[in-house]
Amino acid sequence: MNKEQEQIRKKSPVQIKNKKASFEYFFIEEYTAGIVLTGTEIKSIRLGKASLVDTYCVIINGELWVKGMNISPYFYGSYNNHEMKRDRKLLLTKREIAKLASATKQTGYTIVPLLVFIDEKGRAKMDLALCKGKKEFDKRQTLKEKEDRREMDRAMKAYK
Repeated sequence: MNKEQEQIRKKSPVQIKNKKASFEYFFIEEYTAGIVLTGTEIKSIRLGKASLVDTYCVIINGELWVKGMNISPYFYGSYNNHEMKRDRKLLLTKREIAKLASATKQTGYTIVPLLVFIDEKGRAKMDLALCKGKKEFDKRQTLKEKEDRREMDRAMKAYK
């Protein structure tokens, strides 16, 4: 990911994160994909009414799908409103999908959504990663490193 892409993500008014992903998985490779949405879904996302808790991606017939993504119904949506947890198609190139498909055939590897954001043209995008699951001792190590960083920050603030 280059600096320009990072700035777009930081400037985005909507950033829906999967906070557990970094605790549960090691990120091997990251991708940015477009999401196929209906009108009321994009309106809900722009209001920040979405969640990536318990979401995952699967490849079906050469297409990448996100399952379990919760987008709340749009308040003004009337009878045209969408289903909250329907499967949504993700847009990647065939080469990227083929690469992900071959990688996920290995045991322990999966595709996990990390972030949903709105790009500069107003389209919803999703950052996803090819991940390898962490073992229990890896999770403990991650928590220890996080606590150590927090202690160092506190010590630096007290020192100043």
